[in-house]
Amino acid sequence: MRKNWLIDRRTCLKGLGVALALPLLETMGWAENPKSGGYKPPVRLGWMYMPNGVSQGHFWPKDAKTWLTTLSPSLEPLRPVVEHILVLDGLDNLDRAPFHQNGHILALAGWLTAAKPNPDKRDQINIAPSADQIAAEHLGLYTALPSLELGTRRNGGNGTGQDGLHTQYMTTGSYRTATQPLPVETSPGEVYKRLFTSRQSKQLKSGGPKVDPTQFKNTGGTAGTEEGTSLDRSMLDLVREGATDLRKQVSNDDQHQLDDYMDSVRSLEKRVIAIERQQAEAVKAAASGKSTASIQRSPPLEVKIPTGEMKWSEHVKVLGDLLILAFQSDATRVGTLITSYNQGLSYPELPFSDFHHDLSHHQKRPEILDKIAQIDRFNIEQFSYLVSRMKSLKEGSGTLLDNVIFTWDSGLGDGHGHTTTRLPTVIAGGGGGTIRSGRYVPKVTGNQGDLLTGILARAGVPMPKPIGCGTKMLPELS
Repeated sequence: MRKNWLIDRRTCLKGLGVALALPLLETMGWAENPKSGGYKPPVRLGWMYMPNGVSQGHFWPKDAKTWLTTLSPSLEPLRPVVEHILVLDGLDNLDRAPFHQNGHILALAGWLTAAKPNPDKRDQINIAPSADQIAAEHLGLYTALPSLELGTRRNGGNGTGQDGLHTQYMTTGSYRTATQPLPVETSPGEVYKRLFTSRQSKQLKSGGPKVDPTQFKNTGGTAGTEEGTSLDRSMLDLVREGATDLRKQVSNDDQHQLDDYMDSVRSLEKRVIAIERQQAEAVKAAASGKSTASIQRSPPLEVKIPTGEMKWSEHVKVLGDLLILAFQSDATRVGTLITSYNQGLSYPELPFSDFHHDLSHHQKRPEILDKIAQIDRFNIEQFSYLVSRMKSLKEGSGTLLDNVIFTWDSGLGDGHGHTTTRLPTVIAGGGGGTIRSGRYVPKVTGNQGDLLTGILARAGVPMPKPIGCGTKMLPELS
Protein backbone atom coordinates (compact mmCIF):
# COMPACT_ATOMS: atom_id res chain seq x y z
CA MET A 1 0.00 0.00 0.00
CA ARG A 2 1.47 3.37 -0.99
CA LYS A 3 1.58 5.82 1.90
CA ASN A 4 0.04 8.62 -0.15
CA TRP A 5 -3.14 6.55 -0.16
CA LEU A 6 -3.38 6.56 3.61
CA ILE A 7 -5.89 8.69 5.42
CA ASP A 8 -5.35 10.16 8.87
CA ARG A 9 -6.28 7.96 11.82
CA ARG A 10 -8.40 10.78 13.25
CA THR A 11 -10.55 11.26 10.15
CA CYS A 12 -14.16 11.82 11.18
CA LEU A 13 -17.44 11.91 9.34
CA LYS A 14 -18.74 15.40 10.00
CA GLY A 15 -22.11 17.05 9.76
CA LEU A 16 -23.60 20.26 11.14
CA GLY A 17 -22.43 20.30 14.74
CA VAL A 18 -21.74 16.56 14.95
CA ALA A 19 -18.90 14.21 14.12
CA LEU A 20 -18.61 10.43 14.06
CA ALA A 21 -15.19 8.85 14.48
CA LEU A 22 -14.28 5.91 12.28
CA PRO A 23 -13.12 2.42 13.14
CA LEU A 24 -9.58 1.37 12.21
CA LEU A 25 -9.49 0.94 8.44
CA GLU A 26 -6.92 -0.65 6.15
CA THR A 27 -6.47 2.70 4.45
CA MET A 28 -5.28 4.11 7.78
CA GLY A 29 -2.24 1.89 7.50
CA TRP A 30 -2.85 -0.96 9.94
CA ALA A 31 -1.74 -3.51 7.35
CA GLU A 32 1.80 -2.17 7.32
CA ASN A 33 4.53 -3.25 9.68
CA PRO A 34 4.36 -0.92 12.72
CA LYS A 35 8.14 -0.38 12.49
CA SER A 36 7.65 1.26 9.11
CA GLY A 37 5.05 3.67 10.40
CA GLY A 38 1.84 1.62 10.37
CA TYR A 39 -0.78 2.00 13.06
CA LYS A 40 -0.94 -0.34 16.04
CA PRO A 41 -4.36 -0.43 17.70
CA PRO A 42 -4.41 0.99 21.23
CA VAL A 43 -5.37 -1.09 24.24
CA ARG A 44 -8.76 -0.16 25.72
CA LEU A 45 -9.73 -0.78 29.33
CA GLY A 46 -13.27 -1.63 30.45
CA TRP A 47 -14.72 -2.70 33.80
CA MET A 48 -18.17 -4.16 34.49
CA TYR A 49 -19.48 -4.40 38.07
CA MET A 50 -22.03 -6.62 39.84
CA PRO A 51 -22.69 -6.14 43.58
CA ASN A 52 -23.20 -8.60 46.45
CA GLY A 53 -20.66 -11.31 45.60
CA VAL A 54 -21.54 -14.70 44.12
CA SER A 55 -22.66 -18.19 45.07
CA GLN A 56 -19.16 -19.54 45.40
CA GLY A 57 -20.10 -23.19 44.91
CA HIS A 58 -21.87 -22.47 41.61
CA PHE A 59 -19.35 -19.94 40.32
CA TRP A 60 -15.87 -21.42 40.46
CA PRO A 61 -14.64 -24.17 38.09
CA LYS A 62 -13.91 -27.49 39.73
CA ASP A 63 -10.75 -28.32 37.80
CA ALA A 64 -8.22 -26.02 36.10
CA LYS A 65 -7.34 -28.76 33.60
CA THR A 66 -10.87 -29.47 32.39
CA TRP A 67 -12.63 -26.16 33.04
CA LEU A 68 -12.78 -25.22 29.34
CA THR A 69 -15.07 -28.16 28.61
CA THR A 70 -16.83 -28.36 31.98
CA LEU A 71 -17.71 -24.77 32.74
CA SER A 72 -19.33 -24.07 36.10
CA PRO A 73 -23.08 -23.31 36.04
CA SER A 74 -22.55 -19.56 36.56
CA LEU A 75 -19.86 -19.31 33.87
CA GLU A 76 -21.64 -21.45 31.26
CA PRO A 77 -22.76 -18.38 29.20
CA LEU A 78 -19.06 -17.75 28.42
CA ARG A 79 -18.78 -20.93 26.34
CA PRO A 80 -18.91 -19.13 22.93
CA VAL A 81 -15.96 -16.93 23.92
CA VAL A 82 -14.18 -19.08 26.50
CA GLU A 83 -10.87 -19.10 24.61
CA HIS A 84 -10.76 -15.31 25.16
CA ILE A 85 -11.46 -15.57 28.90
CA LEU A 86 -9.15 -15.54 31.92
CA VAL A 87 -10.73 -16.51 35.26
CA LEU A 88 -8.75 -15.49 38.35
CA ASP A 89 -9.46 -17.19 41.68
CA GLY A 90 -8.12 -16.06 45.04
CA LEU A 91 -7.99 -12.28 44.63
CA ASP A 92 -8.46 -10.43 47.91
CA ASN A 93 -9.06 -6.77 48.62
CA LEU A 94 -8.57 -4.82 51.85
CA ASP A 95 -10.73 -5.80 54.80
CA ARG A 96 -13.10 -3.16 56.17
CA ALA A 97 -11.44 -2.45 59.53
CA PRO A 98 -11.69 -0.01 61.25
CA PHE A 99 -15.11 0.39 59.66
CA HIS A 100 -18.28 -1.57 60.33
CA GLN A 101 -18.14 -5.19 59.17
CA ASN A 102 -21.08 -4.61 56.87
CA GLY A 103 -18.86 -4.70 53.81
CA HIS A 104 -21.68 -3.77 51.41
CA ILE A 105 -21.22 -0.08 52.13
CA LEU A 106 -17.62 0.01 50.88
CA ALA A 107 -17.63 -2.80 48.30
CA LEU A 108 -18.09 -0.50 45.30
CA ALA A 109 -15.84 2.26 46.66
CA GLY A 110 -12.99 -0.21 47.04
CA TRP A 111 -13.60 -1.88 43.66
CA LEU A 112 -11.25 0.24 41.50
CA THR A 113 -9.37 2.04 44.28
CA ALA A 114 -8.21 -1.05 46.24
CA ALA A 115 -8.31 1.37 49.17
CA LYS A 116 -10.37 2.39 52.18
CA PRO A 117 -11.69 5.84 53.14
CA ASN A 118 -9.73 8.06 55.47
CA PRO A 119 -11.14 7.08 58.91
CA ASP A 120 -10.63 10.61 60.22
CA LYS A 121 -12.80 12.07 57.44
CA ARG A 122 -15.39 9.33 57.09
CA ASP A 123 -18.31 11.75 56.66
CA GLN A 124 -16.57 13.21 53.60
CA ILE A 125 -15.41 11.65 50.34
CA ASN A 126 -11.76 10.92 50.96
CA ILE A 127 -10.46 7.65 49.55
CA ALA A 128 -8.11 7.43 46.50
CA PRO A 129 -8.15 7.93 42.72
CA SER A 130 -9.68 4.89 41.00
CA ALA A 131 -7.84 2.80 38.43
CA ASP A 132 -10.06 3.93 35.56
CA GLN A 133 -9.33 7.58 36.30
CA ILE A 134 -5.61 6.98 36.68
CA ALA A 135 -5.79 5.42 33.21
CA ALA A 136 -7.95 8.25 31.87
CA GLU A 137 -5.42 10.85 33.01
CA HIS A 138 -2.86 9.34 30.63
CA LEU A 139 -4.90 7.71 27.86
CA GLY A 140 -7.43 10.54 27.71
CA LEU A 141 -4.80 12.77 26.09
CA TYR A 142 -5.37 10.81 22.86
CA THR A 143 -9.17 10.68 22.80
CA ALA A 144 -12.10 13.08 22.75
CA LEU A 145 -13.56 11.58 25.94
CA PRO A 146 -11.05 10.72 28.67
CA SER A 147 -13.44 8.08 30.02
CA LEU A 148 -17.06 6.98 30.14
CA GLU A 149 -18.80 6.18 33.43
CA LEU A 150 -22.05 4.31 32.75
CA GLY A 151 -24.68 2.79 35.02
CA THR A 152 -28.26 1.59 35.16
CA ARG A 153 -29.06 3.77 38.19
CA ARG A 154 -28.04 7.27 39.13
CA ASN A 155 -25.46 7.54 41.87
CA GLY A 156 -24.89 10.09 44.57
CA GLY A 157 -25.82 10.77 48.16
CA ASN A 158 -25.14 13.65 50.52
CA GLY A 159 -25.66 12.23 53.97
CA THR A 160 -23.96 9.79 56.28
CA GLY A 161 -24.84 6.15 56.78
CA GLN A 162 -23.42 3.19 58.63
CA ASP A 163 -20.38 3.89 60.75
CA GLY A 164 -20.71 7.57 59.88
CA LEU A 165 -19.51 6.99 56.31
CA HIS A 166 -20.59 9.26 53.46
CA THR A 167 -23.48 7.59 51.65
CA GLN A 168 -22.03 8.25 48.21
CA TYR A 169 -19.48 5.51 48.82
CA MET A 170 -22.29 2.99 48.31
CA THR A 171 -23.03 4.13 44.76
CA THR A 172 -19.74 5.40 43.36
CA GLY A 173 -16.95 3.38 41.78
CA SER A 174 -14.99 6.10 39.94
CA TYR A 175 -12.96 8.80 41.70
CA ARG A 176 -11.04 11.37 39.68
CA THR A 177 -9.13 12.29 42.84
CA ALA A 178 -9.38 11.10 46.43
CA THR A 179 -12.10 13.69 47.05
CA GLN A 180 -13.83 13.90 43.66
CA PRO A 181 -16.40 11.15 42.97
CA LEU A 182 -17.78 10.93 39.44
CA PRO A 183 -21.44 10.56 38.42
CA VAL A 184 -22.58 7.82 36.06
CA GLU A 185 -24.57 8.43 32.89
CA THR A 186 -27.70 6.28 32.77
CA SER A 187 -29.42 7.59 29.62
CA PRO A 188 -28.44 5.79 26.41
CA GLY A 189 -29.57 8.82 24.43
CA GLU A 190 -27.24 11.15 26.31
CA VAL A 191 -24.32 8.77 25.85
CA TYR A 192 -25.07 8.52 22.13
CA LYS A 193 -25.12 12.29 21.77
CA ARG A 194 -21.79 12.59 23.58
CA LEU A 195 -20.18 10.23 21.09
CA PHE A 196 -21.39 12.39 18.18
CA THR A 197 -20.61 15.81 19.64
CA SER A 198 -17.42 15.32 21.65
CA ARG A 199 -14.83 15.74 18.91
CA GLN A 200 -15.43 19.35 17.96
CA SER A 201 -12.84 21.38 19.86
CA LYS A 202 -10.53 19.26 21.97
CA GLN A 203 -6.91 19.25 20.82
CA LEU A 204 -5.70 15.64 20.86
CA LYS A 205 -2.30 14.04 20.86
CA SER A 206 -1.69 11.52 18.10
CA GLY A 207 -1.09 7.83 18.68
CA GLY A 208 -0.74 6.65 22.23
CA PRO A 209 1.70 5.25 24.76
CA LYS A 210 4.02 2.57 23.41
CA VAL A 211 3.56 -0.90 24.85
CA ASP A 212 5.98 -3.75 24.18
CA PRO A 213 4.00 -6.99 24.69
CA THR A 214 7.23 -8.93 25.20
CA GLN A 215 7.79 -7.21 28.55
CA PHE A 216 4.79 -9.15 29.87
CA LYS A 217 6.17 -12.67 29.71
CA ASN A 218 3.87 -15.11 27.91
CA THR A 219 4.48 -18.71 28.89
CA GLY A 220 2.32 -20.16 26.13
CA GLY A 221 -1.16 -21.63 26.05
CA THR A 222 -4.31 -20.53 24.31
CA ALA A 223 -4.78 -17.78 24.67
CA GLY A 224 -34.24 11.06 22.30
CA THR A 225 -37.75 11.74 23.53
CA GLU A 226 -40.93 11.59 21.48
CA GLU A 227 -41.24 15.37 21.43
CA GLY A 228 -37.66 15.99 20.31
CA THR A 229 -35.89 15.36 17.04
CA SER A 230 -35.17 11.66 16.68
CA LEU A 231 -31.54 10.67 16.88
CA ASP A 232 -31.54 8.95 13.50
CA ARG A 233 -32.45 12.22 11.79
CA SER A 234 -30.33 14.56 13.89
CA MET A 235 -27.13 12.54 14.14
CA LEU A 236 -26.30 9.75 11.73
CA ASP A 237 -27.98 11.26 8.68
CA LEU A 238 -25.96 14.43 9.15
CA VAL A 239 -22.72 12.54 8.57
CA ARG A 240 -23.94 10.20 5.81
CA GLU A 241 -22.80 12.56 3.04
CA GLY A 242 -19.31 12.48 4.48
CA ALA A 243 -19.43 8.67 4.48
CA THR A 244 -20.36 8.68 0.79
CA ASP A 245 -17.39 10.90 -0.01
CA LEU A 246 -15.04 8.80 2.10
CA ARG A 247 -16.01 5.58 0.28
CA LYS A 248 -14.38 7.01 -2.84
CA GLN A 249 -11.02 7.31 -1.05
CA VAL A 250 -10.69 3.89 0.58
CA SER A 251 -10.06 0.32 -0.54
CA ASN A 252 -12.83 -2.15 -1.42
CA ASP A 253 -12.35 -3.97 1.88
CA ASP A 254 -12.64 -0.66 3.74
CA GLN A 255 -15.81 0.20 1.82
CA HIS A 256 -17.41 -2.99 3.11
CA GLN A 257 -16.17 -2.35 6.64
CA LEU A 258 -17.43 1.24 6.51
CA ASP A 259 -20.85 0.05 5.34
CA ASP A 260 -20.97 -2.54 8.14
CA TYR A 261 -19.92 0.10 10.66
CA MET A 262 -22.61 2.55 9.59
CA ASP A 263 -25.24 -0.21 9.63
CA SER A 264 -24.14 -1.20 13.12
CA VAL A 265 -24.36 2.39 14.35
CA ARG A 266 -27.79 2.75 12.74
CA SER A 267 -29.02 -0.39 14.46
CA LEU A 268 -27.74 0.83 17.81
CA GLU A 269 -29.30 4.23 17.19
CA LYS A 270 -32.71 2.66 16.57
CA ARG A 271 -32.49 0.79 19.86
CA VAL A 272 -31.62 4.01 21.68
CA ILE A 273 -34.55 5.82 20.03
CA ALA A 274 -36.95 3.05 21.00
CA ILE A 275 -35.82 3.25 24.62
CA GLU A 276 -36.13 7.03 24.70
CA ARG A 277 -39.66 6.81 23.32
CA GLN A 278 -40.64 4.16 25.86
CA GLN A 279 -39.38 6.45 28.59
CA ALA A 280 -41.33 9.40 27.22
CA GLU A 281 -44.49 7.30 27.07
CA ALA A 282 -44.02 6.29 30.69
CA VAL A 283 -43.71 9.95 31.68
CA LYS A 284 -46.93 10.80 29.82
CA ALA A 285 -48.77 7.88 31.38
CA ALA A 286 -47.67 8.91 34.86
CA ALA A 287 -48.66 12.54 34.25
CA SER A 288 -52.12 11.56 32.99
CA GLY A 289 -52.77 9.20 35.86
CA LYS A 290 -53.13 6.19 33.56
CA SER A 291 -52.20 2.81 34.91
CA THR A 292 -48.75 1.47 34.05
CA ALA A 293 -49.35 -1.93 35.60
CA SER A 294 -48.67 -3.67 32.30
CA ILE A 295 -45.19 -2.20 32.06
CA GLN A 296 -42.54 -4.77 32.93
CA ARG A 297 -39.67 -3.15 34.75
CA SER A 298 -37.54 -3.38 37.86
CA PRO A 299 -39.29 -1.15 40.45
CA PRO A 300 -36.08 0.34 41.90
CA LEU A 301 -34.42 0.98 38.53
CA GLU A 302 -33.62 4.68 38.27
CA VAL A 303 -32.59 6.67 35.22
CA LYS A 304 -33.02 10.30 34.31
CA ILE A 305 -36.57 9.60 33.21
CA PRO A 306 -38.73 6.55 34.05
CA THR A 307 -37.60 3.39 32.35
CA GLY A 308 -40.85 2.40 30.71
CA GLU A 309 -40.66 -1.04 29.10
CA MET A 310 -36.89 -1.15 29.14
CA LYS A 311 -35.75 -4.32 30.87
CA TRP A 312 -32.65 -4.37 33.01
CA SER A 313 -30.78 -6.61 30.56
CA GLU A 314 -31.72 -4.34 27.64
CA HIS A 315 -30.44 -1.31 29.55
CA VAL A 316 -27.14 -3.07 30.31
CA LYS A 317 -26.69 -4.25 26.74
CA VAL A 318 -27.38 -0.91 25.09
CA LEU A 319 -25.04 0.91 27.47
CA GLY A 320 -22.43 -1.77 26.81
CA ASP A 321 -22.89 -1.45 23.06
CA LEU A 322 -22.37 2.30 23.34
CA LEU A 323 -19.16 1.69 25.25
CA ILE A 324 -18.05 -0.70 22.50
CA LEU A 325 -18.83 1.95 19.88
CA ALA A 326 -16.72 4.41 21.86
CA PHE A 327 -13.85 1.88 21.90
CA GLN A 328 -14.24 1.02 18.22
CA SER A 329 -14.22 4.67 17.13
CA ASP A 330 -11.45 5.56 19.62
CA ALA A 331 -13.71 8.16 21.23
CA THR A 332 -12.41 6.85 24.56
CA ARG A 333 -10.10 4.09 25.74
CA VAL A 334 -11.44 3.83 29.29
CA GLY A 335 -14.94 2.93 30.47
CA THR A 336 -16.90 1.48 33.37
CA LEU A 337 -20.37 -0.05 33.51
CA ILE A 338 -21.99 -0.45 36.92
CA THR A 339 -24.95 -2.74 36.36
CA SER A 340 -26.54 -2.23 39.81
CA TYR A 341 -25.86 -1.25 43.40
CA ASN A 342 -25.87 -3.24 46.61
CA GLN A 343 -29.38 -2.32 47.67
CA GLY A 344 -32.73 -2.56 46.00
CA LEU A 345 -32.49 -4.44 42.71
CA SER A 346 -34.63 -7.39 41.70
CA TYR A 347 -34.70 -9.10 38.32
CA PRO A 348 -38.21 -9.42 36.82
CA GLU A 349 -36.65 -11.33 33.92
CA LEU A 350 -35.86 -14.18 36.32
CA PRO A 351 -38.54 -16.50 37.79
CA PHE A 352 -38.46 -14.88 41.24
CA SER A 353 -38.85 -11.34 42.60
CA ASP A 354 -36.47 -11.42 45.57
CA PHE A 355 -34.09 -8.51 45.92
CA HIS A 356 -30.47 -9.31 45.17
CA HIS A 357 -29.15 -7.88 48.43
CA ASP A 358 -31.67 -9.82 50.50
CA LEU A 359 -30.74 -13.05 48.78
CA SER A 360 -27.04 -12.40 49.34
CA HIS A 361 -27.67 -13.08 53.05
CA HIS A 362 -28.30 -16.71 52.20
CA GLN A 363 -27.29 -18.33 55.51
CA LYS A 364 -26.02 -21.21 53.34
CA ARG A 365 -29.57 -22.29 52.48
CA PRO A 366 -29.39 -24.29 49.21
CA GLU A 367 -32.60 -22.91 47.74
CA ILE A 368 -31.35 -19.32 48.20
CA LEU A 369 -27.89 -20.12 46.87
CA ASP A 370 -29.59 -21.53 43.77
CA LYS A 371 -31.33 -18.18 43.24
CA ILE A 372 -28.09 -16.29 43.71
CA ALA A 373 -26.49 -18.57 41.13
CA GLN A 374 -29.23 -17.68 38.66
CA ILE A 375 -28.51 -13.98 39.23
CA ASP A 376 -24.78 -14.57 38.78
CA ARG A 377 -25.37 -16.46 35.55
CA PHE A 378 -27.78 -13.78 34.28
CA ASN A 379 -25.13 -11.10 34.86
CA ILE A 380 -22.48 -13.21 33.15
CA GLU A 381 -24.85 -13.55 30.17
CA GLN A 382 -24.76 -9.77 29.69
CA PHE A 383 -20.96 -9.76 29.98
CA SER A 384 -20.69 -12.60 27.45
CA TYR A 385 -22.95 -10.72 25.04
CA LEU A 386 -20.61 -7.71 25.09
CA VAL A 387 -17.50 -9.87 24.75
CA SER A 388 -19.04 -11.59 21.73
CA ARG A 389 -19.84 -8.21 20.19
CA MET A 390 -16.21 -7.10 20.51
CA LYS A 391 -15.06 -10.42 19.08
CA SER A 392 -17.24 -9.84 16.00
CA LEU A 393 -15.69 -6.46 15.14
CA LYS A 394 -12.68 -6.50 12.85
CA GLU A 395 -9.77 -4.30 13.82
CA GLY A 396 -6.46 -4.34 12.02
CA SER A 397 -5.39 -7.91 11.43
CA GLY A 398 -7.56 -9.16 14.30
CA THR A 399 -10.62 -8.04 16.26
CA LEU A 400 -11.49 -5.29 18.69
CA LEU A 401 -11.45 -7.89 21.48
CA ASP A 402 -7.78 -8.57 20.77
CA ASN A 403 -7.02 -5.00 21.85
CA VAL A 404 -9.27 -4.76 24.93
CA ILE A 405 -8.93 -5.74 28.58
CA PHE A 406 -12.54 -6.06 29.75
CA THR A 407 -12.97 -7.08 33.39
CA TRP A 408 -16.11 -8.36 35.13
CA ASP A 409 -16.03 -8.55 38.90
CA SER A 410 -17.70 -7.76 42.18
CA GLY A 411 -16.62 -5.90 45.30
CA LEU A 412 -17.45 -8.86 47.55
CA GLY A 413 -16.66 -12.55 47.41
CA ASP A 414 -19.61 -13.74 49.48
CA GLY A 415 -22.48 -11.41 50.28
CA HIS A 416 -23.57 -13.18 53.45
CA GLY A 417 -20.15 -12.97 55.07
CA HIS A 418 -19.36 -9.54 53.58
CA THR A 419 -16.03 -11.01 52.58
CA THR A 420 -13.48 -9.19 50.46
CA THR A 421 -11.66 -12.45 49.75
CA ARG A 422 -11.86 -14.70 46.70
CA LEU A 423 -13.40 -11.94 44.62
CA PRO A 424 -15.06 -13.28 41.43
CA THR A 425 -12.91 -11.99 38.57
CA VAL A 426 -13.31 -12.68 34.85
CA ILE A 427 -11.14 -10.94 32.25
CA ALA A 428 -11.86 -10.94 28.52
CA GLY A 429 -9.63 -9.80 25.67
CA GLY A 430 -6.03 -9.97 24.57
CA GLY A 431 -4.79 -6.57 25.73
CA GLY A 432 -2.80 -6.10 22.54
CA GLY A 433 -0.98 -9.38 23.08
CA THR A 434 -0.28 -8.87 26.79
CA ILE A 435 -3.01 -11.12 28.26
CA ARG A 436 -2.88 -14.93 28.04
CA SER A 437 -6.48 -16.10 27.84
CA GLY A 438 -8.26 -19.44 27.82
CA ARG A 439 -7.21 -20.16 31.41
CA TYR A 440 -8.55 -20.63 34.91
CA VAL A 441 -6.01 -19.72 37.59
CA PRO A 442 -7.12 -21.47 40.80
CA LYS A 443 -4.85 -19.51 43.14
CA VAL A 444 -3.38 -16.15 42.21
CA THR A 445 -0.40 -14.67 44.01
CA GLY A 446 -1.60 -11.13 44.49
CA ASN A 447 -4.50 -8.87 45.42
CA GLN A 448 -6.96 -6.47 43.80
CA GLY A 449 -4.40 -3.66 43.73
CA ASP A 450 -1.91 -5.93 41.98
CA LEU A 451 -4.55 -6.80 39.38
CA LEU A 452 -5.38 -3.16 38.67
CA THR A 453 -1.70 -2.24 38.48
CA GLY A 454 -1.04 -5.02 35.95
CA ILE A 455 -4.02 -4.04 33.81
CA LEU A 456 -3.03 -0.37 33.58
CA ALA A 457 0.58 -1.18 32.76
CA ARG A 458 -0.59 -3.30 29.80
CA ALA A 459 -2.31 -0.24 28.34
CA GLY A 460 0.89 1.81 28.56
CA VAL A 461 -0.08 3.76 31.70
CA PRO A 462 3.04 4.72 33.70
CA MET A 463 2.90 2.99 37.08
CA PRO A 464 5.45 4.61 39.43
CA LYS A 465 3.73 2.84 42.31
CA PRO A 466 1.09 0.10 42.66
CA ILE A 467 -2.59 0.96 43.07
CA GLY A 468 -4.10 0.90 46.54
CA CYS A 469 -3.14 -2.20 48.50
CA GLY A 470 -1.06 -3.52 45.60
CA THR A 471 2.65 -4.26 45.84
CA LYS A 472 3.41 -5.42 42.27
CA MET A 473 1.87 -6.29 38.91
CA LEU A 474 -0.20 -9.46 39.14
CA PRO A 475 1.94 -12.11 37.40
CA GLU A 476 -0.93 -14.44 36.44
CA LEU A 477 -2.23 -12.11 33.71
CA SER A 478 0.38 -13.43 31.25
